[in-house]
Amino acid sequence: MTPEDASSFPFDVSLIIVSFNTREVLRESLQSVERERGDLRLEIFVVDNNSRDGSVEMVEICFPHVRILRSQVNLGFGAANNVAIELAQGEFIVLLNSDAFLQPHSLQISFNRMNENKDVGLAGGRLVGRDLALQPSARMFPGIFSDFLVLSGLAHRFPKSRFFGRFDRTWADPMLPAEVDWVPGAFSIIRAEALRRVGLFDPDFFLYSEEVDLCLRIQNAGYKIMYWPDIEVIHIGGESSRQIKSLEMSAAGAQLIRWRMRSTLLYYRKHHGFQAWMAKMLELAFYKSSAIRNGMSSDPRRKERVSRNQNLARLMHQAWEDTKGGRVSPPRPWKFE
Repeated sequence: MTPEDASSFPFDVSLIIVSFNTREVLRESLQSVERERGDLRLEIFVVDNNSRDGSVEMVEICFPHVRILRSQVNLGFGAANNVAIELAQGEFIVLLNSDAFLQPHSLQISFNRMNENKDVGLAGGRLVGRDLALQPSARMFPGIFSDFLVLSGLAHRFPKSRFFGRFDRTWADPMLPAEVDWVPGAFSIIRAEALRRVGLFDPDFFLYSEEVDLCLRIQNAGYKIMYWPDIEVIHIGGESSRQIKSLEMSAAGAQLIRWRMRSTLLYYRKHHGFQAWMAKMLELAFYKSSAIRNGMSSDPRRKERVSRNQNLARLMHQAWEDTKGGRVSPPRPWKFE
């Protein structure tokens, strides 16, 4: 990744997919890459996070030209991508989730846009579900006030307000390109030179917030982060999560939320110091006040909300202890306990 002269790169694009027990959607994702590779000089990596579902064997049989990098443990998202990025020889790095599928011309457009805009370090496209419903694709950096707007429901209640809808830019026309703070990791294209300057993903973020942290560092190095809506990518992760109504009430769901809270605290402590404590207290205040408010009702549905919010408060306390207030990342791999 070190050469600065584009002509010295053996590949135009190094495309990386991290997989953990996602054999069937991984197959579909790789098929979309094959359809969209066109004339690009493309190298493809699959980093397997110790899958047990035959993902590696499927790639070896169906996509023999793909380079498979096997990990004996689940490295998480950022650290697994780092394994491939360190070997990548493309002028640009494309990160694609195993449950994300390139749409017509998306890869070529991404490459062209980055070549045309030398001041852009990282960019994303328009993420949609299989039903083509728009998913959050262009976001602003988290902050205590933005967190308040989301937790209070004001962001959801007034999505067309530039003030209240600031975090997910719900006020903006999704068909217009924009300079933004960060884009989700389901799809992104990154200038290799930018990674050479700022470094790779911070492995302290096992899952969640790693792309926010990277975008902030790239932006601080003087590059732009862009959202280009004519790059369309189907991402089914958003669809599947919408089907889980009480995610935090299942054991696996509770752990994922605890991981999200860990990463939130790590991010705030790394970039905003004492605001990690403020982020914790803000969430706890909303969970506890909601539990008290709903506890005054005899409605069974509201009683369920009491239990849910008490559980969320417990998870936040655990995340605070896990990370020592956002100062320490628990040893990898983070485990379901």
